[in-house]
Amino acid sequence: MKKLKFLLLSLTLAVTAHAALPMPPAPQLAARAWLLVDANSGQSLVEKGADSRVEPASLTKLMTAYLVFGALKEHRLTLNQTLPVSEKAWRSEGSRTFLKVNSQAKVEDLVKGMIVQSGNDACIALAEGIAGSEDAFVAMMNQEAQWLAMTGSHFVNATGLPNPGHYATARDLAKLATALIRDYPNEYKYYSIKEFTYNGITQPNRNRLLWLDPNVDGMKTGHTDRAGYCLIASAKRDNRRLLSVVLGAGSNNGRAAESQRLLNYGLQFFETMKLYSANQPVTTLRIYKGTSGSLGAGFQRDFYVTVPRGSSQRIQAQVITRQPMLAPIARGQGVGTLRLTLEGKPVGDFTLTALSSIGVSGLIRRGWDSLMLMIH
Repeated sequence: MKKLKFLLLSLTLAVTAHAALPMPPAPQLAARAWLLVDANSGQSLVEKGADSRVEPASLTKLMTAYLVFGALKEHRLTLNQTLPVSEKAWRSEGSRTFLKVNSQAKVEDLVKGMIVQSGNDACIALAEGIAGSEDAFVAMMNQEAQWLAMTGSHFVNATGLPNPGHYATARDLAKLATALIRDYPNEYKYYSIKEFTYNGITQPNRNRLLWLDPNVDGMKTGHTDRAGYCLIASAKRDNRRLLSVVLGAGSNNGRAAESQRLLNYGLQFFETMKLYSANQPVTTLRIYKGTSGSLGAGFQRDFYVTVPRGSSQRIQAQVITRQPMLAPIARGQGVGTLRLTLEGKPVGDFTLTALSSIGVSGLIRRGWDSLMLMIH
């Protein structure tokens, strides 16, 4: 019978010890839903209604941008390339870049129009340029949402214009924003642009925190009558990055003020540290009937944890694996769990993956391991 094996680890953390700060209650916002996430650890620090389906409005354009940046990375588009402006793009409702119908627009101008001005016409022109039609582009959006595990979201357009079948959650939008910053760090710079002029018309970025908070360097606003005022804001201080998602605030000023409250709370009362580097073994596992008898288990990316400020020295860890473990094992396969606790309270369970592949051994080795398993 297989048994669970528990291995207690002693973590050596390269951090400076500080006295723990008194932890005040999490802020309660004047909004429908909100979420504060540490981008490095992926941990939620504050949330309310984070899994409720809501109308995302122009926050949708983060997914549009994610696919555009992917096309640029794969050289299916170039920034200097021009795309045609269709009548559908020109006639789009809501916020606009004021593209001219049947003109040609440079891709980089369309990207700035989409991000800085939140131009629906720019979004549709980019969608048509990549996929041939907005409908085909929307299919790509939903496929990408599945890949990013955005299980509470569904898109029906590239702009965020209201539609009963178009929805997202605060948690999904945080996943998307985190992925965009992680996967396209060079392109993320467009979200810090404060204004953009096209066709002789200058429009400011609607993210007021770009002017009010020096830690904030992006991301995106959204607004419709039903969605209310929404803002995803990203703040970086030292090596930490926090993402706040505020949905359904009552005003432009309100979404900025409430987002800043969340970000300040996270920056002041939490700390994030790297526990393990990418591909660093957290533990070594015994493998039976394999070409190797041992396997390093760890994380594919640098692994961070976020805890209340001053409490990092009190983190405890357990590695939990199911034994015996038999070959074959593929690199990246889940092989255990790292369970972190702080003063007896759970911090989280994190999947450990195989850091290498192990094939099946020859007949003699398999026979010997079978004997060992019988003995034990």
